Amino acid sequence: MMMSSTVVTIPMEEDEKNGRKQRPRMARQQKDGVYRKVIHSAKVGIALVLVSLLYLLDPLYQYFGDNAMWAVMTVVVIFEFYAGATLGKGLNRGAGTILGGGLGCLAAILADEVGGVGNAIVAGICVFVFGAAATYCRLAPSIKRRYDYGSMIFILTFNLVIVSGLRTDKIIEIALDRLSTIGVGFVICIATSLLIFPVWSSDELHNSTAAKFERLACCVEECLEEYFRVIDEKGIHPSESVSSCQSVLYSKPNDESLANFARWEPWHGKFGLSHPWDKYLQIGDVLRELAATITTLKGCIQSPLQPSSSSRQCIKEPCEAVGSLLAGILGELGETVMKMERPRPKELIASKLQSVKLELSLVASAPSKLEASENSTEGLGLASFMFLLLEIAEKVEVLAKEVEELGELPGFPTY
Repeated sequence: MMMSSTVVTIPMEEDEKNGRKQRPRMARQQKDGVYRKVIHSAKVGIALVLVSLLYLLDPLYQYFGDNAMWAVMTVVVIFEFYAGATLGKGLNRGAGTILGGGLGCLAAILADEVGGVGNAIVAGICVFVFGAAATYCRLAPSIKRRYDYGSMIFILTFNLVIVSGLRTDKIIEIALDRLSTIGVGFVICIATSLLIFPVWSSDELHNSTAAKFERLACCVEECLEEYFRVIDEKGIHPSESVSSCQSVLYSKPNDESLANFARWEPWHGKFGLSHPWDKYLQIGDVLRELAATITTLKGCIQSPLQPSSSSRQCIKEPCEAVGSLLAGILGELGETVMKMERPRPKELIASKLQSVKLELSLVASAPSKLEASENSTEGLGLASFMFLLLEIAEKVEVLAKEVEELGELPGFPTY
């Protein structure tokens, strides 16, 4: 069936027409990053000064004695950049110390009751059984993700306590003294981290997820601008910026770490204890798929086998309209995520995406545009470009559904 080059009118709002030139606030983000690093360094210094008072003040030193070093070690080990990381690591250390110390004391008492050669035999058996069991549990993905540090502290504390119990008669008293100093270090860390300009990993994950929409929106517009730019027929100039797509593609480890830290954080701001952080990870996966598709589109654009500029100009108008609409939808979705609101009724976004697909279908099925070229390579290049553009539209549609679900889970207000 022959189709003319009819162009479907795609509704765009004013901000969509003007582009996304002012979107990501890169300079301010870099400035905030330096500021937060300085604040974190100062907080660590304050915590170390406070914990050093256990040595510097005679009344405190007489009470804690040389066990005060465990408080210093606690501050150095568990103080992290994000408040959630510090709290999670501190609770892991506390749980591992209490559980390992308690079981170690019981095992030491049992070994002491046996006495003689059996004392060392029982201690060795306990060390093997509990050490092997705890190590095996650490290999489980669910435990390794959130409780790996606590498992390691359990193994360390258990072994130290039970081995020390073979050479001293005051094992329980020593364990309680060390536990109290570790508790002091933990309290100092948590108080400093949560009360002095706290850095929330939940804010970081939320803001970075919203920023990815903006980056990819700019990438889509950049790709289309580059593709239809009138240039020398000898080749396509390489893209000036691919770092945005790459930063999204390689963001999975960082997102998972931030989500893990966010689960430990207390209620603050708009983030409750049961905020759907897993949904952020799902949105991140779709964003990475979209970034991969855009990267493929960039590779297609930079291919030396691309059609001539005159052939590309035939589909310039509809494709630029499609690209502007896709960038506008991505910007709108990112804005709703940033403001923690539900997107506009999904029927509006769905109708826009249907317009995109219809426009791409009309262009792709028009023989005068994709098949009129005498060079079959040019027709194949145009078809590949149209296919990837349609694939981007499909990914944006999936993103719209994911953002809608994100708004429904915690009950965000309507955008």
